[in-house]
Amino acid sequence: MRYPEFYDKVEPFTLYDGLSNFLGATEGGIIEINYLDCVKLAGHSCPTVAGSYILAKTAVKKLYGSQMAHRSNIKIEFKEQKEHQVTGVIGSVLGFILGASDSGGFSGIGGKFNRRSLLEYGVEDVNGMVKFTRLDNGSCITLTLDTSAVPGNPEMKPLMQKALLNQATEEEKQEFKKLWQERVEFMLTNPQIWDKISGI
Repeated sequence: MRYPEFYDKVEPFTLYDGLSNFLGATEGGIIEINYLDCVKLAGHSCPTVAGSYILAKTAVKKLYGSQMAHRSNIKIEFKEQKEHQVTGVIGSVLGFILGASDSGGFSGIGGKFNRRSLLEYGVEDVNGMVKFTRLDNGSCITLTLDTSAVPGNPEMKPLMQKALLNQATEEEKQEFKKLWQERVEFMLTNPQIWDKISGI
C-alpha cells in the first residue's frame, strides 16, 4: 500500500492498554497508534482526521505530561450530538486512539477494562467542543478543533469543484490531491501550532 511519505513523520502514540496486557495481545500492554492507523479507520486523510489526531495528542500531553497515557482511562464528552457536522468523525478517531466507546462498546471483564460509555455526545455543560477527563484522578481539559489555524491553498477549492463535476483534467486532479495533503502535512508535522489548532 502506497501513501504520502509524511504519514511516517507524524509522531505516533505510545499508550498502555490494560486489556491488551491482560489478554496478551501486545507485550506489556504497550500499544502504538500512528496517523496511518487513523487514516485506515476513517478511510481518508483530511484536516478533520488530522485535527482529531492533534486533539488527542494535546489532551494526552495536558493530562499525562511525561507519563505514558492509559487507554480507556479518559472519558470523552462532546457538546454536540454525534450527527452534527463532523462530530461523529472526530469522535471515532478519538475513541479509537484513547480506547473509548459509546454505549455499544466493550463492557469489560470482571468489572475491569470497561470501554463502554466513555464516549458521549450531546453533553450540554461542556464548555467547548470536547472535554477529556482522566477517570483515575478527575483532571480534565476542554478543547475545540480549529482547522482554520492552517488555511488551505486558495487554488484548492476551485480544483475540488472541477473534480466533483468531472471537469478536471488528470493534472488538475493530481494537483488538488497534492494541495489537500500539503495542508494536512503542515498541520501534523508542526507541533508548535498544535495548541492553536486545539483551541487553546
